[in-house]
Amino acid sequence: MDNEMIKSTEISIRDKKIVEKGKVRRAAIFSRTKVIEVITADDENVYLIYYKNSLIYGAKLDKIEEGTFINKAFHEGIVIETSHPILTALIPHVSVSIPIKNKLFSQLQQHFSLQEVTYIATTLDSFFEKDQLIGMIDKIFFHLRRSGKFMKSFQVLQLLSDFVPSLKSAKERMASHEFTSYQNFYQSLDYPSISQKDPLFVELHCFKNRSHSNERMVLENVLRKQDGLTALLLWLENANRLQNPQTIEQYTDIALGFITIEEWMLVLGQLRINPFRVLPDSKVILWTMINKGNYEQAASCLFKFVHDLPSSYDDALEIIWENCDAKFVLSHLDEFAPFLQHLSHTENTKQLEDKIFQIAVNMLNEHDLPSVHNKLLAIEKLYPQSGVMRKINEMITLVEDPDRMMELGDYYAEFKQFDKAIDCFFWEMELQPQNPSPVQKISKMYQYKGLSKEAADYQKIYQQLNNNPKTG
Repeated sequence: MDNEMIKSTEISIRDKKIVEKGKVRRAAIFSRTKVIEVITADDENVYLIYYKNSLIYGAKLDKIEEGTFINKAFHEGIVIETSHPILTALIPHVSVSIPIKNKLFSQLQQHFSLQEVTYIATTLDSFFEKDQLIGMIDKIFFHLRRSGKFMKSFQVLQLLSDFVPSLKSAKERMASHEFTSYQNFYQSLDYPSISQKDPLFVELHCFKNRSHSNERMVLENVLRKQDGLTALLLWLENANRLQNPQTIEQYTDIALGFITIEEWMLVLGQLRINPFRVLPDSKVILWTMINKGNYEQAASCLFKFVHDLPSSYDDALEIIWENCDAKFVLSHLDEFAPFLQHLSHTENTKQLEDKIFQIAVNMLNEHDLPSVHNKLLAIEKLYPQSGVMRKINEMITLVEDPDRMMELGDYYAEFKQFDKAIDCFFWEMELQPQNPSPVQKISKMYQYKGLSKEAADYQKIYQQLNNNPKTG
């Protein structure tokens, strides 16, 4: 996905009386929970934990400890990076307040069931001591069992066992006779029946085992009914499977509830699904981008599918090529090669030469001449008559010829590489100290660079040399 096409997601975080601003770097979805990683202006990492779109807690962390929930979420969950259009849809609010830590669990019990509070506690082991969380979960378990709510207490016990598999007391309670019938019920994996009594278990279990087709299908059915965004992410995760038009249409409808059609075209392109074949209005959408001046966005939608476009798209390709910023073209030079192949039957226009010139200038700003020459070979093959490419080739022959530094300097000056031109003219000035020509050129280069004092100094030297007869 192209970072140029995606706006960064900024977020404001209030913790007590301190407010910090940061940018969301990535998000991890793990069933009903998501973790948002934010980088602050001071390059510190803040992690925010959400449950069903409600902010639960967050804090700065120097590192993510192995074995914690956050670590598991970024390794086993669905991870969305900063360059993905859907990332913005995962941020419920761009301004959040971190809850008070010592009041957190009492507040959670006002909004969620005790089973949900237990599960939420297992996601907070980066912020609380594990023993503290185990103690709090134990209190919930014993409270439910004393109240005669044995199934609910067993549900809490299952979450505790998953949280700390080595916990001896949890193992012993799980093996007790009073919970045998519940053990058998859950081990049956009769998802419809279990879901009626424990939907959280079904969602968590199927999410963890979503690589299996049966569990994935159950999870998809659950999510489509209650959480369209996570359902969409689940579908996107399995990008390599075959997609039928009906499925694509179904998820297109879901996607358009969260992102624009232009962004959705970028997402489909990332999945190697040709939007110009599966979206009925794709050509109209492309021209809408062009007419709005969004040439780079239009190019990004086309990159992977130019070879599969009919000639009726050539007008659009030509306008995109002529109007894309040279820096954008430079950063996607390999991807633009199919564009040029599509348009190679057209004559070399002034617009084309201007674009190749701009690309060459930008490249020379960042790379040495041989590297630029190698990178532009693809363009030369398609446009062998390009005047710009002829000059680049001529410069390559001059680099190793110390007797022709003046010519090379003139070429560098033409490509606005004034420092490199000055180096060439200095070389010539040292070889011919009585020759006023390189001195005059150095003066002009400093003038182009906006260094008027240096330009005036060399202009004086030029005038002195020009007025004095050469001595030999």
